[in-house]
This record gives sequence, C-alpha cells and structure tokens, in this order.
Amino acid sequence: MENLVSVGVLSLAVGWASGLNAYAAVLVLGAAQRFGLVTLPHDLQVLASPWVIGVAAILFALNFFADKIPYIDSINDILQTFVRVPAGALLAYGAAGGLSPEVAVIAGLLGGTLAAGTHVAKTGTRALINTSPEPFSNIAASLTEDATVFGGLALALTHPITFLCLLAVFIALLVWLLPRLVRLVMASFRRLTARKQNP
Repeated sequence: MENLVSVGVLSLAVGWASGLNAYAAVLVLGAAQRFGLVTLPHDLQVLASPWVIGVAAILFALNFFADKIPYIDSINDILQTFVRVPAGALLAYGAAGGLSPEVAVIAGLLGGTLAAGTHVAKTGTRALINTSPEPFSNIAASLTEDATVFGGLALALTHPITFLCLLAVFIALLVWLLPRLVRLVMASFRRLTARKQNP
C-alpha cells in the first residue's frame, strides 16, 4: 500500500513538475537515482543514464537563460507546450508502469493533464509579467519556478503525503485562477493591440 501511494504521488509530481520545467524534472530524478538518493520505478531508471542526464542538463541550461529574458520567455513557453505536456504524460506513465498497464495509462492521463494545467498557468503568468517594463520580475519568477520544481520533487520523493496535500491546494488554486488568468491575459493583449493601432 505504501509503495502504491509513493508511485501514485510520484506520477502526479512528475506531471506537475513537467508543466513548469520538464528538463529540470528529468534532471532531478535522474541525478537522484544516479547518486543513490532514491530508487525510481523500473521504467524511470533510464533517467539515471549519463547520456540522459547530460542532455537534460544542456537543455535545462538553455531553457534557464531563455526563461529569464522578457518576451523570449513567452516564445519559449509557447514552444515548450510541445515538450512539457507530453513529458508530463510520459514520465507519469513510466512512474506507474510497474503496477499495471491500466494504472499506467490512468497515471499518464493525469500526469499530462497536470502538466497542461501547470504549463498554462506558468505561460499566462509570465505573459502578464512581460507587460511590466523592467526585467527583474521575469528573473525572479523564473528562479522561483526552478526552485519550486527542485523543491517539489524532493518533497514528493521524501515526504509524499505532505507533497500530496500541497498539490491538492495547488490544484484548487489552479481551478480558481485559470479562468481569471485567461481573462487578464486577453485584456492585456487587447490593450496592447489597441495601443499599437492608435499610437
């Protein structure tokens, strides 16, 4: 039962983390397995490969710098839609792969959904931040997101129940926030368009 809870929480955690930064999620899990800090489910143990860790580290570094530059970060977020959501689904599927095919598919669906929700919230928030002329809020937001991924996954691996409780709060906030965030982003976009048409 404890193993089932740990695997379930890990599936949700990797889906959530991938929505913020898929490369960081792979890097954290791979390094934790590589250095013997945790034993990942069998289907995720490939993340400990030096090749996987190396590529994830390079992609994380590129994303790290792109994510700190105003407007480049929003372009990067749009492109990352094709990485974060599938990565969240695949990692969640892999986390639960040792239980049963049915459970793995359900975990993949939940992981992909969590990744999509987190990704939309991140993308919308960063688009709003880009309406501010100074670059420091972008850097602060990006560093906070990176730290949240590392800290969140560490918590999920060491204290799964605590992570699960915090994730439930996050999901409740996400359900409340997303419609408002979409409205704010659309309003900001309309104001920007109107300003360009009427300089």
